[in-house]
Amino acid sequence: MIGRRQELNLQLLQIADGLLLAVAFWLAHAFRFLGAEWFVFQKPIGPFSEFQWLLFIILPFGPIFLETQGFYGHPLHKGIRRSIQQLGHAAFWLGLVIAACAYFLKLGVPSRAVMPLFAVIGGTFLLARERVTIARYRALGKREDLREPVILVGTPTDRRVLRESLPAEQLQELLVVEEFDIESQPVSALVEALHKHSVSRVIFAGGHSHLDRLQQAIAACEIEGVEAWLIADFIRTSIARPEFDVFGAHPVLVFRTTPELSVTLAVKALIDRAGALVVLALTSWLMLLVALAIRVTSPGPIVFRQKRAGKNGRPFTMFKFRSMQTNAEMLHSELVAYNQMSGPVFKIDKDPRVTPIGRFIRKTSLDELPQLLNVLRGDMSLVGPRPLPIYEVEKFESPAQRRRLSMKPGLTCLWQVSGRNEVKSFDQWVKLDLEYIDNWSLLLDLKILLMTVPVVVLGRGAR
Repeated sequence: MIGRRQELNLQLLQIADGLLLAVAFWLAHAFRFLGAEWFVFQKPIGPFSEFQWLLFIILPFGPIFLETQGFYGHPLHKGIRRSIQQLGHAAFWLGLVIAACAYFLKLGVPSRAVMPLFAVIGGTFLLARERVTIARYRALGKREDLREPVILVGTPTDRRVLRESLPAEQLQELLVVEEFDIESQPVSALVEALHKHSVSRVIFAGGHSHLDRLQQAIAACEIEGVEAWLIADFIRTSIARPEFDVFGAHPVLVFRTTPELSVTLAVKALIDRAGALVVLALTSWLMLLVALAIRVTSPGPIVFRQKRAGKNGRPFTMFKFRSMQTNAEMLHSELVAYNQMSGPVFKIDKDPRVTPIGRFIRKTSLDELPQLLNVLRGDMSLVGPRPLPIYEVEKFESPAQRRRLSMKPGLTCLWQVSGRNEVKSFDQWVKLDLEYIDNWSLLLDLKILLMTVPVVVLGRGAR
């Protein structure tokens, strides 16, 4: 599978797996109520309509969780044991979402025996489907008439490196009918090869030193109406993902280390504002109690305002319930020697500037609730790297530390759910933030939000 065909095949597999899971749930319900009698007498299978809402969870989220666990990646190099592990992890997250929906939305759930049956039947179906897919790949490898004929263009070294780098699944679908040496053969020989083999695709693996010859060969493919695929790895990056775009009338190869502006990011922004509005409405009474407690127990303003670094380092005013004395920032210089966090960030145990009520609201993360207003204003997101004060950002020592500013800061992040203040190294903190940025998805946001709930409730890692 190459290019858009690979994406299309993946989407078809995910749709098929979603339908298989839906059928598995229905069969599990049927077995639970009537067992084998249902197949013989075709009797009604009980109150299935009460649980049809589960299909709206299983159909989309089942394939999504399977993809995040790598279930669809490189099946030819994966054994059944690895597939079962991936299915188990995906089942855990699917079960967590179902349980959360049932609890918060007060929806009916099937008998306890139905879900284990669903897991067994669904897992069996998915394993069987995967084995069929693997058998198809192997069949493609044996029959040349089922493989796509392509011409490979480049230097001998470039062509060899490309062949060795291709995954087995792609090699099984390609048939290299001829190889063209960009250094020694004329472009007219490539045109003759196009006519001889009737290919619809030419793959170019030429280096940057042969751009003139490559341009001529690609122009020949353009005239012939044949797709030309240029392997652009002569521009090497370790993190950035290359994408094609157009700037004016000029074709542009864009290298991004952050998610591309897309409908998915727009959905994230919509979820941020809707989620912040809902949580503000649900916790308004609690915020009022916290405000009264701060006012009664400690002189000074209720809300603490501080300039923090937003996306790309742009300053914004962040809101928090005040948990420290009013002269806390003036006392900061006296406490720097006791800093327990390596790098530019300042963290200490039992900070003497924290008020008694402040210690409680920090432990329970209630001091963060006003940041929901920052989310509504668009300064922050529900999930993203935590925003740092401007003076700490100015002390960043490496480009990697600066790259954590490439996404909008958030209320919670991987650092929050991975030990929070127990993480003593700022480099480790940055590593977690970059892991989030490099692997961002709506599903990862959901996972972090779900993991944040027990962290906040139990007060793990907070000070």
